[in-house]
Amino acid sequence: MVIDREILEAHHAFVTGDNAWQQRARLTQALWRERQGLAAGLHRDVPLGSRLTPGDGEPPTLANYISDPAKRQVEAAVAKKNGALLSQPRLWVDLLSSQPLCFNLFGPLAEDLDLATATLRLLWPHIGQVTEIKFEWSPGRGDERYTGNHSAFDVFVAYQNGTSRGFLGIEVKYHENLRGTAATDPKQRYPKIAAKHRIFRDGALPDLQRLPLQQLWLDHLLALQLLASPDDGWDEGTFVFLSPTGNVACTTAARRYSHALTDSTTFDARTLDELVQAIRLVADDPWADAVYERYLDPRPVSRALHRDPARHLR
Repeated sequence: MVIDREILEAHHAFVTGDNAWQQRARLTQALWRERQGLAAGLHRDVPLGSRLTPGDGEPPTLANYISDPAKRQVEAAVAKKNGALLSQPRLWVDLLSSQPLCFNLFGPLAEDLDLATATLRLLWPHIGQVTEIKFEWSPGRGDERYTGNHSAFDVFVAYQNGTSRGFLGIEVKYHENLRGTAATDPKQRYPKIAAKHRIFRDGALPDLQRLPLQQLWLDHLLALQLLASPDDGWDEGTFVFLSPTGNVACTTAARRYSHALTDSTTFDARTLDELVQAIRLVADDPWADAVYERYLDPRPVSRALHRDPARHLR
């Protein structure tokens, strides 16, 4: 459902090339910003509704973050400077970016591992106890024991399952359509890694090497290599792809990717909607509802279109 340009422009949310979900997500963020009483930031000297001003977005204000734990976690991650690819100023001012979403979603869980356990166990019942949550984490960027590239998990969850030590390596998407420029592989290293793990269907390789499946594939290979590394000591592990129900580009890519596997034990695709609902069921805190309102609640856009829906949708 494409939103009419007039209403997008009224909220500084029209961007050429946005698909229907990206339009809705951008307008959702612009309306959230307006409800907070925050001004639109500039992009190429033009107001953009899904962007904050530096004064509102940068420390110490951090208006892009909706809870104190999220703010503490993002500042701690930036301060570590451990090679994590935490992009600034996007981290501070871009309301659509999936990096702030990761901290808003998982920051409070990282500070309360019992809450994290109760929440994540609703989706992954085998989790016994969450022991750590990290952001933008890789076991070794550029390390050829893994994938030899700079791939990293947006969120990395370590847990105990009885006597077993396991992990969830999570890739989080919000407005992205998985298009862009494919990663190069001049030495054809990735097909060799894939062949070693024997879980990909014959004939699937050409699709896996191209967008939109390539990023899922590279992150999954990273999880497989980590799991197979004897030095790391993991007994089980899963690559998790997390995206909104409404982001058809991502949910379709996840479904296509699952069909390329002969064994899906180490891959799981979930929706942000499922995880946020799990948080709301477990957390006795308005933060969970704030996450839903900020990213997934369809009502603000519906109210914005209510006066003349036929005019603004086509």
